[in-house]
Amino acid sequence: MTRDEIMKIIEEKNVNFFRLQFVDIFGFMKNIAIPRSQIEKALDGQMMFDGSSIDGFVRINESDMYLKPDYNTFVVLPWRERNGVNAARIICDVYKSDGTPFAGCPRVNLQRVLAEAKELGYTMNVGTECEFFLFQKDEKGNPKIETNDVAGYFDVDPDDTGINCRREIIETLEAMGFEIEASHHEVAEGQHEINFKYADALTAADNTVTFKWVVRSIAAQHGFHATFIPKPVFGINGSGMHTNQSLFNLDGTNAFFDENGPLKLSEIAYHYIAGIAKNARGFAAVTNPLVNSYKRLVPGYEAPVYVAWSASNRSALIRIPASRGLGTRTEVRCPDPTCNPYLALAMMLNSGLDGVKNKLEAPASVDVDIFKMTPAEKDAAGIDSLPANLEEAIIALKENPIARDTLGQHIFEKYIEGKVQEWDSYRTAVTDWEIDNYMKNY
Repeated sequence: MTRDEIMKIIEEKNVNFFRLQFVDIFGFMKNIAIPRSQIEKALDGQMMFDGSSIDGFVRINESDMYLKPDYNTFVVLPWRERNGVNAARIICDVYKSDGTPFAGCPRVNLQRVLAEAKELGYTMNVGTECEFFLFQKDEKGNPKIETNDVAGYFDVDPDDTGINCRREIIETLEAMGFEIEASHHEVAEGQHEINFKYADALTAADNTVTFKWVVRSIAAQHGFHATFIPKPVFGINGSGMHTNQSLFNLDGTNAFFDENGPLKLSEIAYHYIAGIAKNARGFAAVTNPLVNSYKRLVPGYEAPVYVAWSASNRSALIRIPASRGLGTRTEVRCPDPTCNPYLALAMMLNSGLDGVKNKLEAPASVDVDIFKMTPAEKDAAGIDSLPANLEEAIIALKENPIARDTLGQHIFEKYIEGKVQEWDSYRTAVTDWEIDNYMKNY
């Protein structure tokens, strides 16, 4: 999309309010809202903001930063129309006052990693599958961990009380240019999934943060609180963000497909699998960034715990879906939707490329239910486990030899600093569980 095309839409749709959006290093969407009078200035990348006010960005003595819009992300917001007046948004890259890209901007960082992959002859295509819960609110509008939805996996009306909300989410996304492939009720009560078409990695990351924003916005209009936290309720399935990914050659062919290869997978695909397996423990703190993330990654609830791959086994971390040809891909099943997709995709891409560049040999596939294997059987098969908690994951990230280069020095240090603080806050907190179990007897 060009600047002139955007200005034409602004006139035709009577866009009077404009959101300049960007994402901080922890994946939280930020925005600056401006009136129509400032739109042309914004499109020229001349809007400044105080970077020192954003977690993990810059110090107060270097706070002036610019938002450079990506014209291709411009879209009118269907749910913001009021009396014929519309609002729109555009996603921006963060630049420093000297006109250079800011290394602490996750979107800028992903573009750098993708440019390095292109020098090797590859582009990355990605499809994310974000699960979420719709919960009730109390009389004050605060979220409750409750749902009157008693539906289960793939159930249909009338048990699925969130169906009308889900339908409007889909209609809103389609109006914003998403190609929706399917939607369904998930395993747990109140849990849903909406799948949209894959895209190049940068667009996929943009679509993922946009998807979460739309879901929460439309859910609120229906009186629900939508949450993407991985394990909101003890004893039932949590929410993941299975991430389908493939490398394409610069001529548009799928680098993972080989008609004559084992399972019709190329050597590149096997090297990529090996790289993901090698680095999985070391990128978990990015793909699974919360204390709560590791309460999803436990045996018994379909979430992957063990570092293995298979063409059919859903208990493995890496699954190879049946589609071949252009659809040949790996599905990495550990990420959850609270991750920063720009950082998560950068880490998974460079992990896979670590295998490609170093011609790593993929471990043998594991085609049995790993959850039913004994510890001795897992040891014999060389099956490692993902970190058990955020502290383990932080340590593994620090030790991962590709993490600093992938995230860049600024993001690497600030991200770890923030996660260490998060873990320490959790570690020292006194929980209801402790009071309930210890107060009477000690």
